Amino acid sequence: MNKTLGVYTAVLHDRALPEALDAVAALGLNAAEINAGGFLPPVHIPSIDDIAASETAAQDYLGVFADKGIRLAGLNVNGNPLHPNPIIGAAHSHDLRRAIKAAAALGQKRVVTMSGLPGGEPGATRPNWIVNAWNSGALDVLDYQWDEIVVPFWKEIAALAQEHDVKVAIEMHPQNVVFNPPTLLRLIEQVGTDYIGAEMDPSHLFWQWMDPIAATDYLGDRVFHAAAKDVRINENARIYGVLDERFRRMGVDEARTNLGGDEWVAEWPKDSAWDFVALGRGHDTAFWADFLRALYRVDPDMAVNIEHEDVSLGRIEGLQVAAQVLLDAAAQAAPVTV
Repeated sequence: MNKTLGVYTAVLHDRALPEALDAVAALGLNAAEINAGGFLPPVHIPSIDDIAASETAAQDYLGVFADKGIRLAGLNVNGNPLHPNPIIGAAHSHDLRRAIKAAAALGQKRVVTMSGLPGGEPGATRPNWIVNAWNSGALDVLDYQWDEIVVPFWKEIAALAQEHDVKVAIEMHPQNVVFNPPTLLRLIEQVGTDYIGAEMDPSHLFWQWMDPIAATDYLGDRVFHAAAKDVRINENARIYGVLDERFRRMGVDEARTNLGGDEWVAEWPKDSAWDFVALGRGHDTAFWADFLRALYRVDPDMAVNIEHEDVSLGRIEGLQVAAQVLLDAAAQAAPVTV
């Protein structure tokens, strides 16, 4: 298999890196994208500070992948580097800068992250996501966010990325200033850089009713990296819509995931409008083959890594379902040779 098809290994944080890479290989895949901070700790790259500073540490780390026959295919540091609470924002922005330096040390050209979301005015303590700027007050918030926070921060990050020859691939994720192709292009244009582009994750485009294939063609060479992650739109979407806030705050005595500071993942609605599902459970193999073709029109060597968040399936079970669909799609997408 020549294409880079792998797993974002955050779902395998229950085991050490060598065992996680064994699990990836058992799926018939050849690559792994590693979480390097942000919302989640760098479980599979605990020596990241040493790697960023030491060629020896970097080579030792790469040796683990070589021993397993698995390619390292990007670092992921999804978080909110623009969070107005410095306990969160400063930590996540530090992780992003560190990940760029570590990627360079490892010979990696891709760091995946989110654009972030600041507060809506000076002195804010919580992020403010403007969804539909139909009034001048909302436009005032956007002007403040972009002019005062977003563009200055991303100019600094773009300069760091250029210095280290690393491309930053932004996941277009709701509750961020960049959540669709137009906002991604706005960031690129206002920052003035070739070092910021997209991580094409179809899942968040699906539930916003976008077409990931059309989005890939629209963005073209601004797409740097890709995720294989599916969504199923449920019947309840007819009533609830996709902007559904019926999440439950989880208690301190429950198993919950910290996002930084005193922010935690909330419980998903039981009668949800939509769900993250294993590859193939929302869109069939034919779609994923077309998606791969669109990606390879941009870059024949683009890495595509499975992100598993289907709570109805176990870690390995969900990866097995997704990997089979991805491998079948790749076979369908391959050009016919005579």
